[in-house]
Amino acid sequence: VGIAGRNALAQHMLNAIASLLSSPPPPPPQPVSKLPPFEQLYIFAALIAGLLLLLAAQRPPPKGTVARWLPAPGEKRVYETWVLWYSIVWMGAFGVIIALELYEEFTAATYFLVCGGLAAPLVLRELARGGADGRPLGERHGARAQLWIAIFGFIGNYWYTHYFYCVLRARYTVPAWRLNDVPICMYLATHFYFSSYHVFANLALRRVATGFAPGNLRTALFAYVVCALSYATAFMETLTISHFPYYDFEDRHMAYTLGSAFYGIYFLVSFPVYYALDEPGNTPLEGTGLRGVALSSLGAGMLVLLLLDLTRLAAAGAPLTIGGKLWEVTPKGLAGSA
Repeated sequence: VGIAGRNALAQHMLNAIASLLSSPPPPPPQPVSKLPPFEQLYIFAALIAGLLLLLAAQRPPPKGTVARWLPAPGEKRVYETWVLWYSIVWMGAFGVIIALELYEEFTAATYFLVCGGLAAPLVLRELARGGADGRPLGERHGARAQLWIAIFGFIGNYWYTHYFYCVLRARYTVPAWRLNDVPICMYLATHFYFSSYHVFANLALRRVATGFAPGNLRTALFAYVVCALSYATAFMETLTISHFPYYDFEDRHMAYTLGSAFYGIYFLVSFPVYYALDEPGNTPLEGTGLRGVALSSLGAGMLVLLLLDLTRLAAAGAPLTIGGKLWEVTPKGLAGSA
């Protein structure tokens, strides 16, 4: 018994020494932060500094010119005011869904109904007003604006989303009905997102166009505001959906920095083209009627596609692979066929 006890004590001491000499267990992995990187402060500080310099260089507008945020009284003003008020509705609805995590109980049908239900009022309002005074839809700014956004948003989802899949390694893992590997609910959500974004941009661009003397300095400020708004809009969307767990990126740091610039390419084209739609004092880019609006939106969509692909080749060099299907149903947690 004495020998056995001494052996056990020796073994215990050897085990204790070995545990002291062995390396400590690795610490548990730190959770990945979904907050933007610190570098974003420098980016936005530079954007604000450039804006202030250009504003300081402006000259006042001619006498009698009214600086405006909203359009002059008329149909376009009524439409933009309506979109601004409706933006509070859909943003509030999304805020409640995200804050209460209601999406955890959503099915593919739920996503479709929620996003479709929030997009529908924008379209139905224009259809309901179409016959009110006998004027065709093609002469109504609201109908023309909605068609422009619908076409541009569809192109963005159907084509541009695959650049995010390939370049930024983004993925949707919501339970979804998919068209070309993009959840159909995203086509619907884009409609009310983009309706609001473009009206918000119109406010700033109109203020620049009417608040300063025409000339090269104002043109430079206008172009700069388009660029700054494009980047800021893309960044804010990435930030506001960062806590939605079913849309994620392989590298969130790159998503905030490069991804915001990449997404901002959409708006570099669409903001000025959409602003010119039925805007007094601007050369019409869309022609007359709904056909002209459709061609304008299709042209803007093609230009964005070219810019995205040139950026992919120049900045990332990532291959573009589109592996979607015409129709696909994916459960929660799966990202589709691409």
